[in-house]
Amino acid sequence: MQTISYTDSILSILPPVIALLVALATRRVVVALSCGILAGALLLSNFSFGASAVYLTELASGLVWDDGLNLWNLQIILFLLLLGGMTSLMTATGATSAFAHWAQKRIQTKRHATVTTALLSFVVFVDDYFHSLAVGSVARPLTDQAGVSRAKLAYLLDSTAAPMCVLMPLSSWGAYIIALIGGILVTHGITDISPLAAFAAMIPLNFYAIFALLMALTVAYFNLNIGPMTQHEKAASDGELFDKTKGIPAGSVNHDFQAENGSPLGLVLPIVLLTVVTFASFVVTGANAIEDGQAFGLLAALENTDVTLSLVTGGIVGLLVTIGFALKQQLSLTQLSNAIWLGLKAMSPAIIILLFAWSISGVIGDMETGKYLAAKLDGAINPAMLPVLIFVLAGVMAFATGTSWGTFGIMLPIAADMAVASEVSLILPMLSAVLAGAVFGDHCSPISDTTILSSTGAACHHIDHVATQLPYALLVAFISIASYLVMGMSGSVIAALAIGLLLFAIISAALYHRQQTSVIAVNS
Repeated sequence: MQTISYTDSILSILPPVIALLVALATRRVVVALSCGILAGALLLSNFSFGASAVYLTELASGLVWDDGLNLWNLQIILFLLLLGGMTSLMTATGATSAFAHWAQKRIQTKRHATVTTALLSFVVFVDDYFHSLAVGSVARPLTDQAGVSRAKLAYLLDSTAAPMCVLMPLSSWGAYIIALIGGILVTHGITDISPLAAFAAMIPLNFYAIFALLMALTVAYFNLNIGPMTQHEKAASDGELFDKTKGIPAGSVNHDFQAENGSPLGLVLPIVLLTVVTFASFVVTGANAIEDGQAFGLLAALENTDVTLSLVTGGIVGLLVTIGFALKQQLSLTQLSNAIWLGLKAMSPAIIILLFAWSISGVIGDMETGKYLAAKLDGAINPAMLPVLIFVLAGVMAFATGTSWGTFGIMLPIAADMAVASEVSLILPMLSAVLAGAVFGDHCSPISDTTILSSTGAACHHIDHVATQLPYALLVAFISIASYLVMGMSGSVIAALAIGLLLFAIISAALYHRQQTSVIAVNS
């Protein structure tokens, strides 16, 4: 269906703005996304209800069939279902409770539980989807028994997923970014640095990712709670891990039956095999996709890998191993099938939100929201201000569109063009600012699939996760902006990092002091 172009109109930002405002007003993400989708459909069809219906039908069918099966969407949904069945079966076999009892002897405090969760980001970083769901399955028994709120767990999952993946060349993110950088360098005739070397040089310039990881570790160690997180942690200390007035969050499973002879190995082994098989599939599917004449290498394989097929392969192995533990414990066929069915049902809210998020992403793409926002930077700008402005614009774009990868695809070429036209030495800082801003916007956006899956991995209500993570993300963005300003004006990465670290230390100390003062006041 032919639609109206809004590339040069401020109306292009209306669907995401409506979705975000309704989400804040109603705290119902599906209702909010529906409003944004309907607004976009009406705008694109010039307010023709018949044409809008046709557009919505095509949009919905595109989620499943897009010149063939939409394997990316279908395999992500299948992976969610596999993981839901696996984690539910772990609970039914008693593996989850056995692991919690085992961990209770070794991880006895809230600090131990949260720091362990944060540190798992340095182990599981091959993919952000995988990180949020797999680490959530391992960490949730630890944080639950330590009295950590599900909102805090969701924050730790989200703030260590994309920031770690975007810094690692050996990840699905790293391979994708390196491929984009390679094309940009060729376009501008830059031959004195390889794409991998450029990516490595950009790592210390990705201020948001660096300080987001530091913030997550600091919050985990010192239990820093700001804004809405304070209420969630207080409720968790009283035994309410999530807001029960809003129902059961996606990812939670309630069982009538739970075996008493469970083993911690029943949780650990399936997750370990899931991780190993997924990474091996990354390499195998990537190696099979390497074009003739292209040399094989790990980075080349990751650049061409089939992420969703690899996740599904790992999920199938993980579920089969979990079924093996259930059969060993002599669970009946009825108990086995009921447990898997409960896991599938637990994932249905997350899948529904994902379907609506993908739909509004399609609307936003047709409205050309990203192109409109990118065009707003066009004009005479002081080169020293370019990195910080690129960071802000990439953040706004990722927030509005709910996709960091889509923002990379649009903004990296634009940032490179601007750097070459004004000051070519700023090309790597500006490319880094795009990566940092995209992760920041993605963190804040309720329509981001990574944010949705972090909520699911933690079994936390989605809007609660968005609301509790936002203050931390904004603080890290403030530190990043200061660092990009210093880098733009001084040209020194060391000076920019030093300023950022100083601000980080001051803010963290102030938050800790305020929290301790509040505790003393309450106790007295």
